[in-house]
Amino acid sequence: MISTKNFISTHEEIKSGWVFNYYLDLPEKLSGQDLQITSVFNPLEKTPSMYIYVDVNAKEYKYKDFSTGKQGSKIDIVQALFNLNYSQALFKITEDYNDWIMEGGTFSEDEEFTPAARYQVDYIQKREWNKQDATYWLKFNIGSTVLRQYNVQPIEYYNMVKASTDGIKKITINNAMMYGYYNSQGDCYKIYQPGQKQYKFIKIATHLQGFDQLTYKADYLIVCSSLKDAMCVMSFDFNVEVVAPDSENTLIKPYVVENFKSKYKKVLTLLDNDSAGQDAMDKYKKLHNLTSIIMTSEKDISDAVLKYGADTVKPKLFNLIKKAI
Repeated sequence: MISTKNFISTHEEIKSGWVFNYYLDLPEKLSGQDLQITSVFNPLEKTPSMYIYVDVNAKEYKYKDFSTGKQGSKIDIVQALFNLNYSQALFKITEDYNDWIMEGGTFSEDEEFTPAARYQVDYIQKREWNKQDATYWLKFNIGSTVLRQYNVQPIEYYNMVKASTDGIKKITINNAMMYGYYNSQGDCYKIYQPGQKQYKFIKIATHLQGFDQLTYKADYLIVCSSLKDAMCVMSFDFNVEVVAPDSENTLIKPYVVENFKSKYKKVLTLLDNDSAGQDAMDKYKKLHNLTSIIMTSEKDISDAVLKYGADTVKPKLFNLIKKAI
């Protein structure tokens, strides 16, 4: 006889780990660790870009898919997977869980949920600029003046540490090209490793990139998808200033955007020419009525400069800005 004592009537009783394990058929059971997998929304991608991670504050699992911009909770993932509204997703989770119990599934209410220790950047050793650095950045028309303005520094190596049951574990990362993005206080908020596919960016702290450099003396502000794109735009010496959030999947806070709108003649968006970038530009348009600039030739402005050269891209971008304002 099948016991019904584990049946539930509300999704709040269902652990987020169960939801992600059940619907994504994960390679390992979630028990507090983070997991990186190939996007379920983009299975042909070469580098896994979907992260299942522990939200320590909410004490539950969430997801972020960098290839599509989709992210959220256990309910959001079910909505996205099956194209359901919020109520339909709640009903499906509850119904599927009870069916799982009927089929013999077991889940301990006392199952421990302990977020796994994560490596954190402990120390960064800077180095001097060299010819290899110059060759890399100048491909995007970004020279030493702009790099200094935006507090970009080359890195020799950095250490990462984490606490474990075996004590403190430490690793040292030493690659040919690594750069630290620093704020005005001299604190590194992000490490950029252009030669790495899996860990191209190491986020250390939340920071609105370009915010420290704003003077509010230009007529227009452009929201870019990355600091590299922002610096690329600034290299053209237009009458604009730039900012870039941590990623396209992170929208600038509404009160900050509205403050920008009060200080500039117009605020524009110039994000990546892909689904994630388009989705973000649509949200900025809907929430704040921001006009978007789209570079159709390449995924982003820096890629366009890399492929076609600054002399070709600069007038095209100027015309796009002129049409947008």
